[in-house]
Amino acid sequence: MNTLAIIGAMPSELADIRKTLGKAETKKISGFEFFVNEYKGKTIINACCGIAKVNAALCTQVMIDNFNPDCVINTGIAGGMNTNVKVCDIVISTEVLPHDLDLHFLNDYPPYRAIFKADEKLIESAEKVCAEFSVKSFRGRIVSGEAFISSNEVKAEIQNRLNPYAVDMESAAVGHCCYLNGKPYVSVRCISDNADDNGAMSFEEFEKIAAKRVAEIVLRMTEII
Repeated sequence: MNTLAIIGAMPSELADIRKTLGKAETKKISGFEFFVNEYKGKTIINACCGIAKVNAALCTQVMIDNFNPDCVINTGIAGGMNTNVKVCDIVISTEVLPHDLDLHFLNDYPPYRAIFKADEKLIESAEKVCAEFSVKSFRGRIVSGEAFISSNEVKAEIQNRLNPYAVDMESAAVGHCCYLNGKPYVSVRCISDNADDNGAMSFEEFEKIAAKRVAEIVLRMTEII
């Protein structure tokens, strides 16, 4: 893979990546700013899509249409949804789906699929880098919705219904878009909070730490995939 795309929702999720990559060529397309770098023999395009699924899907499609990357890596932070997953652990998506939509609407109508599988080779690359950095990682389902989850009650309902490892607001949209375009995809998320009643407090404390950790992992991934 020679052309790689990295998508994050917030500037903080891309700050360390951009710092390492250095001065980039920037292209503004359809309201998004794309940063293009040559890095260790590969072309890396990164973009801040904004929060939530519509922004993520639009940015992913614009990136695919204009840069035709060989794969897409969605990076950033997320809420932990599995009791074994702790703050600052990494969750690597095996599959992504929305938690706030009746999946019948996707299964019974186009695209006739509601769960979007991540690419096995990209999963393995992420696991390899986590092991190299001695960072605890988990393969698992990531779910996405139009809300920051910070309620024990809401968390329990999502857990019981979908059994995810992490929750965010973009992964399902990026995975959905990549599926429709036939692009290999993975979401690599560092846990910033436990998506419970203390979630907002934990997020404020660990956001930058988690973003830096996952940025280092994703950049190393680009060297080996």
